[in-house]
Amino acid sequence: MVTRILLLFLVAAPAFAAEVAGVKIDEQTRVGSAELVLKGAGLRKRFFLQVYAMGLYVADRNADPVTQPGAKRIAIHMLRDVDADQFVGALSDGIRDNHSEAEARALEPRVAQLGAIIAALKEAKKGMLITLDGVPGGTLVSVDGKPAGKPIEGEDFYRALLRIWLGDKPVQDDLKKALLGL
Repeated sequence: MVTRILLLFLVAAPAFAAEVAGVKIDEQTRVGSAELVLKGAGLRKRFFLQVYAMGLYVADRNADPVTQPGAKRIAIHMLRDVDADQFVGALSDGIRDNHSEAEARALEPRVAQLGAIIAALKEAKKGMLITLDGVPGGTLVSVDGKPAGKPIEGEDFYRALLRIWLGDKPVQDDLKKALLGL
């Protein structure tokens, strides 16, 4: 009887793959019809402050997350309040740092579209979950499980977002390693 109860508990309990700064990061997620697995999870720090815990989900854990085709997810769990302008500014800086001037300029309208979605929130609040889903054709933004704004066109834009954390000049070296599962 105890074995049955324990087995029932294990089947009913969500599978957490990681815990980052007290945030439980799920082992799997679904984007559309795609089942994704956690590639890695880490903590974004700014000076001595914990800003967000983050998980990166992909279809193939062994393939390059930036270039592999298909759905992907960036899950950002806010650990502190961040003004929308600061949040978008950090994303913009990360894109500029990992792209040529011409590439960054070409991405500007879509960065502005993402900025407008975040600006509508006024603030990325502590406890908020922001997901950036890469799907065929573009990027979907959700806040606490609810779609936010219109889809942002272009798979190149999602790859640009990934380079913020995984590019040659990532926003934080140890976060890049954690997201890559190293």
